[in-house]
Amino acid sequence: MPARRAIALLTDDFAEHKPPVEHGPAAGHTAPDGPLSWQGYDASRARAAERTGEEESIVYGTATIGGRRCSLLAFEFGFLGGSLGERAGDRLEDAYRLAREQRVPLVSLVATGGSRMQEGMIALTQLQRVARATVLLREAGVPHIAVLRDPATGGGWATVGAGADVILALPGAQIGFAGSRVRPADADPSAYTAEGQLAAGHVDAVVRPEELRETVARWLTALTTPAPGPVEPPSALSDAASLPSSGWDAVLQARALARPRAEAYLERYFTYRLPLVGDRCGGTDPGLLSGVGLRPDGLAVAYVAQCGTATRPAGYRTAARVIRLADRLGLPVLTLVDTPGAANDAEAERTGAGAAIADAFAAVAGARVPVTTLLIGEGGSGGALALAASGNTWATPDSYFSVIAPELAAAILKRPPEEAPHTAEQLRLRPQDLVELGIVRGIV
Repeated sequence: MPARRAIALLTDDFAEHKPPVEHGPAAGHTAPDGPLSWQGYDASRARAAERTGEEESIVYGTATIGGRRCSLLAFEFGFLGGSLGERAGDRLEDAYRLAREQRVPLVSLVATGGSRMQEGMIALTQLQRVARATVLLREAGVPHIAVLRDPATGGGWATVGAGADVILALPGAQIGFAGSRVRPADADPSAYTAEGQLAAGHVDAVVRPEELRETVARWLTALTTPAPGPVEPPSALSDAASLPSSGWDAVLQARALARPRAEAYLERYFTYRLPLVGDRCGGTDPGLLSGVGLRPDGLAVAYVAQCGTATRPAGYRTAARVIRLADRLGLPVLTLVDTPGAANDAEAERTGAGAAIADAFAAVAGARVPVTTLLIGEGGSGGALALAASGNTWATPDSYFSVIAPELAAAILKRPPEEAPHTAEQLRLRPQDLVELGIVRGIV
């Protein structure tokens, strides 16, 4: 798909920009056959320009998508494989600058094979320019959405694509740092696809072309229209007629299979949800839902929700990523706590359970935006507390919060298993106990 066709597929309108004239040591702009004097490079560029109608591998400017203004850049793969050279770097840098100075989101349509060999290390250093532009964009609190076309490989993927806040991909697109001609011969081809990258937590969604405009428009709305915070916690969905009469009753209610779970609470709270998937370190946790939701009033709230399973390290890292993104963009955060505790199997330890939990604690504690927490089921030890807002946590009637599960507490105290109910009473883990102890603000 040529760059301009991709632009037309996505935008309501598009006004192209041209980069400012460089006055620095940009030798590649004037030297015959580029900075390396690569024989035939000028002729290759001329053929690429004639074939595509473009002056470079990057087309950029300002656009409107679903009524939302943005800065937009698109790679033209037909121009030397969408490769990054010095002139392409000029255009990328200026697209980032437009987004930053006009305070509008940046949307990148990525289709590239990597850095341009004919410009050698000059081409490779364009990645440093993109990295610096990314840092400035983040410091300005401006969101960046990347759409990965086919292919999205090399340095363009590892900077423009993977450096975005929200990463969408077209079905079947090749995605990976290694291009198709430089991968190991025995490499699993599925690892280099949009679907494989989604499963590994490196992409947030795979979106069909006909749904792309609506999806990007919703993301632009979600990332630029924060609800005023702190937000109110959701209403309880439980049928419980009264608060639990004992600690063990509280435990049994929270563990009931029929109890409402995070999905039901999110469905009731939001009219539309846009998921953010994965920890960007190769891991996902199906027991944790996160993203940005649009409320009935059209305003956005970031959410992180445990689904009643033992939360894995990838879940905590994903939660921390989402909370920090919300903090940077000024989005209030809603967390739903429901876990028997952090996963403690050998694989969880090997993948950094302690560090991941610490990172989640730090993300919540360091958030400058308001965080609201609702305890909707089990609150198992530090694995639950890591996602709870200090001073703004609420509880449902069918929930409990405990320093440790009653059965484990009894075992540690060398009590017989039948002493677990008595231990639950001693732990004072009922919702009303938590209010009295000052752990939660109230019961919804």
